[in-house]
Amino acid sequence: MSRTSQNDHTTDRQDSTDAPAHEELRVVVPGGELAVLRWPAVAPDAPVVLALHGITANGLAWARVAHHLAGRVTLVAPDLRGRGRSGHLPGPYGVAAHADDMGALADALDLGRVVLTGHSMGAFAAALTAVRHPDLLSALLLVDGGVAFPVPTHLEPDELISAVLGPAMRRLSMTFPDRDAYRAFWRQHPAFAGAWSPWVDAYIQRDLVGQEPELHSSCRIEAVRADGADQLGEVVAGAVHRLPLPAVLLWAERGLMDEPQGLYDEQRLCAAGLNHERVQPRFVPGTNHYTIVAGDDGARVVAHHLLAAAGVVPAGN
Repeated sequence: MSRTSQNDHTTDRQDSTDAPAHEELRVVVPGGELAVLRWPAVAPDAPVVLALHGITANGLAWARVAHHLAGRVTLVAPDLRGRGRSGHLPGPYGVAAHADDMGALADALDLGRVVLTGHSMGAFAAALTAVRHPDLLSALLLVDGGVAFPVPTHLEPDELISAVLGPAMRRLSMTFPDRDAYRAFWRQHPAFAGAWSPWVDAYIQRDLVGQEPELHSSCRIEAVRADGADQLGEVVAGAVHRLPLPAVLLWAERGLMDEPQGLYDEQRLCAAGLNHERVQPRFVPGTNHYTIVAGDDGARVVAHHLLAAAGVVPAGN
């Protein structure tokens, strides 16, 4: 039976970002403990949002969304298996493992039904969680992910992941002499041009592990490979067509490198064959794949949709 570990329940205040305080918990899952961030609601009986991050990210990717949720719901955001402070967890990896970890997490923390959301790969994991654990959720929000998009078919899996993720993937095999060097690496990423903030800095610094002068990403490359390959398979890519309840898909205007072509557009969504009575796409202008959650404007939109799904604010575009 999964449980919350004792003696590892701390509070980390992001004073420089004006973000609400979050707690850090450890939840027992197969193979070890999952690190979980929790931003508690002001009201003890408030709804719960369970948020899953992207393929090389960590739970602090949701900090700016937490800022806009402003304590009206409890936000729970794990470092997924093989990333962040869950980087030590062994395999088997893959999107199904994330889905089952979410079932164990919900049991351990006695979350009840949650508003489930995921960004990028986390959206695929959220969709599969909904299929495998339908009693876990009351609503589902997918953020720039969860729906298959066109990818080159002539590349090997590692080449394909690198082609899609760019610097985010290449850093996994790099070392950095200190934290400033890692910060400088990320500040050159075109997706964050003009969008750097203390939220982004805290998120990227959480990824860094090891000792100077050989600091490195916490992401286990075998976990990233497994998740990347899974997104191309029918079980994971097809989950969005088998959802047990309706969902909303928020899609960013621009791509991972802030290029004009985002992961989605009207034509790609049409080609995906979505049942729009089950999955309702909503365009989020002025955002790219990262800033839809890490930028202020994008995080505000995501938070509004989460609050609407939780019944805290009226629904609307």
